[in-house]
Amino acid sequence: MKKILLITALSMSCAGIFAQSLTDKDLNEIRSSLKKDASTQAIQNILTVDKNIKENALNRELQGKIDHFFKYRVNVKGITDQHSSGRCWMFTSMNVLRPSIMEKYNLSHFDFSHNYTYFWDIFEKSNLFLENIITTASKPMDDREVTTYFQSPVNDGGVWNLYYNVAQKYGVVPQEVMPETAHSNNTSQMVNILNEKLRLGGYTLREMAAAGKSAKDLRAEKKEILKDVYRILSLCLGEPPHTFTWRYKDKEGNIKELANYTPLQFYKAITPADYSPENYVMIMNDPTREYYKLYEIQNYRNAVEGVNWVYLNLPNEDIKKAALASIKNNEAMYASCDVGKQHQRETGILDPEMYDYESLLGVKLNMDKKARILTRQSGSSHAMTLVGCDTDENDQPVKWEFENSWGTKAGNQGYLTFTDKWFDEYMFRIVIHRKYLDEKAIHSLKSKPIPLPVWDYMF
Repeated sequence: MKKILLITALSMSCAGIFAQSLTDKDLNEIRSSLKKDASTQAIQNILTVDKNIKENALNRELQGKIDHFFKYRVNVKGITDQHSSGRCWMFTSMNVLRPSIMEKYNLSHFDFSHNYTYFWDIFEKSNLFLENIITTASKPMDDREVTTYFQSPVNDGGVWNLYYNVAQKYGVVPQEVMPETAHSNNTSQMVNILNEKLRLGGYTLREMAAAGKSAKDLRAEKKEILKDVYRILSLCLGEPPHTFTWRYKDKEGNIKELANYTPLQFYKAITPADYSPENYVMIMNDPTREYYKLYEIQNYRNAVEGVNWVYLNLPNEDIKKAALASIKNNEAMYASCDVGKQHQRETGILDPEMYDYESLLGVKLNMDKKARILTRQSGSSHAMTLVGCDTDENDQPVKWEFENSWGTKAGNQGYLTFTDKWFDEYMFRIVIHRKYLDEKAIHSLKSKPIPLPVWDYMF
């Protein structure tokens, strides 16, 4: 124990800082700082019997002052529900495309099979994990890259480029062709078992590499592991169709049929011709890094041959101008944010002053966006479709609207309203057509992306 303490002290002294324990004098000073006046006593009385700090911090001054009306709104219809899964990025990517499909086929309702896309997303992520393990087999087990891979071999999370990768390779199908199952709606148990299988497989591959087995032998073993992955996915989600026939009823009640389609044929039929990372750009507000620079998160994709997560870092004002132009042109956008911050779920309203914890607790909690990101206090946690904007008499944004994927009972019948101030603090990224970007942003897209590691603090 003495040796450990000595090493700790030496390491701290090398940095010019010595660790200090709390003395009786320190504790007495800290204790005396709590003034038990009437207000403090009343708050303590409330909070010691009421566990809901959030509701007690609700800012009553804001109630009833933010409505759900919007001057500009994309023509969207229908709310989806991702249930107990982390597939928000997938739902959002598809929700952006739904209005044009409903118009194309004259439908009052349409939804994709998220189960079909989810199957191939997890399958491809499994292959990518195993390939990453093979390519890093010569590195020690505690190497940061290796530990990152083993920490989470596969998961539900993702961003827009993952949808693009899997849809380009496997296509998409309507919801009726491969409906949801218990394990697509509630994914945790299946994913836990898959990760146990993949960690075992990854460890086996490393042991084989250490024993001098060839790359051919390693990939033969990888294929056997993927057979088990395919089996687990098929048992829990059902097996994806190679071809399908889709019967549907249009708005006039006419029954129509698309016969013997492949998922890829359907994807090409319903997807805009210019739908690609060259035209649809992820723009992001990350104040910890330089603006008007292109960044690429290394190995953040779901397929070996897929595109990585690439984003253009822009000031919020540039993002807002582009987003408003897209909404005015009736084009919804993939967007992601820190949805849990200052969000009143009952009303579906988000505002930076919705909950006043400082006044309730009598402490300072204010950090700017940069500090929140660097300290891990804030980061993008949820993807939704950006569909509306309300502006003032000068056509400047006042508030915005998300189409969510938590069902119709969440928020304002499935939609969320957030103020322009909340946009500044907690909005992170949008996928938007490049035609809405200004000249400076377009010029920035020509630069070579700055690489960021997969364990970067922002992701």
